[in-house]
Amino acid sequence: MSRRFCLSVVVFLVSVWILSAQLTPALRLAQWKPVEMPFTGAGLSPNERKMIDRLAEACRLLDEVYWQQSDKTGLALLQSTKDPDLKRLLHIMGSRWDLIDENRPFVGTDPMPPGHELYPHDLTRVQIEQYVQAHPAEKAALYDEHSVVKRQGTKLAAVPYHVEYQRWLVPMAKALRDAAALTPDPAFANFLRLRADALLSDDYYASDLAWLDLKDPKVDIIFAPYETYTDDLLGIKTSYGASILIRNEPESAKLAVYQKYLPEIQDALPLAPADRPSKRGHLTPMEVMDAPLRAGDLLHGYQAVADNLPNDPRIHEKKGSKKIFFKNFMDARVNFVILPIAQKLMLPGQAAKASGEGYLAGTLLHEICHGLGPAFSRKDGKQVDIREAIGQAFSGLEEAKADVVGMFGLKWLVDHKALPADRLEEYYSSYVAGIFRTLRFGTGEAHGRAEMMEFNYLSENHAITHTNGRYAVDYSRMPPAIATLAKELLEIEATGDRQRAENWFAKYDKMPPGLVKALAATKGIPVDLEPIYTLSPH
Repeated sequence: MSRRFCLSVVVFLVSVWILSAQLTPALRLAQWKPVEMPFTGAGLSPNERKMIDRLAEACRLLDEVYWQQSDKTGLALLQSTKDPDLKRLLHIMGSRWDLIDENRPFVGTDPMPPGHELYPHDLTRVQIEQYVQAHPAEKAALYDEHSVVKRQGTKLAAVPYHVEYQRWLVPMAKALRDAAALTPDPAFANFLRLRADALLSDDYYASDLAWLDLKDPKVDIIFAPYETYTDDLLGIKTSYGASILIRNEPESAKLAVYQKYLPEIQDALPLAPADRPSKRGHLTPMEVMDAPLRAGDLLHGYQAVADNLPNDPRIHEKKGSKKIFFKNFMDARVNFVILPIAQKLMLPGQAAKASGEGYLAGTLLHEICHGLGPAFSRKDGKQVDIREAIGQAFSGLEEAKADVVGMFGLKWLVDHKALPADRLEEYYSSYVAGIFRTLRFGTGEAHGRAEMMEFNYLSENHAITHTNGRYAVDYSRMPPAIATLAKELLEIEATGDRQRAENWFAKYDKMPPGLVKALAATKGIPVDLEPIYTLSPH
């Protein structure tokens, strides 16, 4: 690479940074598409409507806890500012740091602490690792996914979530119990009571099992500290998230084919048999739902169109996981973001193959594949939680694994005639169009880091090519490239090799200048959705 070319790239990136730093809240808001997510309550009884109100109150309280984990100063600003644009932007991001702009501050100058409010802001990963080496008896508490790390003089102390956030968790648990008394579904009532108990003990095991036992619930809810996206320090601390869910029966009925073949896809993965435990006989509930209200990490920032929960590997081994697809969010993403991007960046014929159905298929397999592959890492002959083994690179690694193994699974379903062969190109085109959508979101978040790596690897292997400002999928090269990448990611998780994970992402996580230029052509297309709820937690 010539020195002049290197200099031009540096100048370009510095210019982008200066421009982004000058963006006002109003200009930043233009990157988000406000979309109404109405709640009519149609088909619900009066008691079920009252139950929804109590669940909404629990969500409001949970959102306050999320802010305590994410950005206390940002919450104070959200509550005090008279600037409507700044208020909206703080609400979208859930903090003072812009996810689209590599987590740079959009108000003030404070850099984002990698552990947000879950650790002392100046604590580094090396420091905490050195501390637990010197105090091994304290490691379990400090590394507990449901604890906040604080300094007490020269010592580090772990404060359990149910103690740190008791002020909000006690009324939150009461709201869930009130909702349990109103539902006509005994199994759902049992789950809500168990989840209320879990909030006050940080032990979610029994309630997670009860959640997976729900049979086609009319109303469901995600309500727990599950994901680790807020923890970029160790990648293990969970943040609270919630979503009220109303069953979409016609779409849910279409999921049978994926449920049927899940064990066979696990057995077919390019990974040693010892590292892919059998999924035969495991519960794999799947729901297509409409989400009339979200809170916490499901409300702010990246708007997920699907989820695969719980994340506890003990639950995966015993029963599996639940795959949830948010139909109202998926439809909005495809119509307002993905298809317009495909028309701008891809060859016209291939852009025309990208579709809502193709994107849904990839999303279904993505969520299924969060539950496939190894359940634990093998370290020194012992089973170790993959999150702990991989550390801060885990979130990006796991999102990439789900993407890539999902596409591997789609090809397996086509090869075994469970899905029509003439739709494979539609699936690949929709997958690549989805990558472009995520990369416009930036690489400061796990999904962006994952798909930047995927794009660069697939480009290196000529499965994605670039000519005259347009990108194309080489449909013949895509399957072997996907299979090889799936093997790499699965092996990293199985071995728990942190250095291998970090080296892999370091090699592939930089955005090429050509892609930076190409993405500039999508200006005017929203980066993501800003859901507007009629059933509001605020």
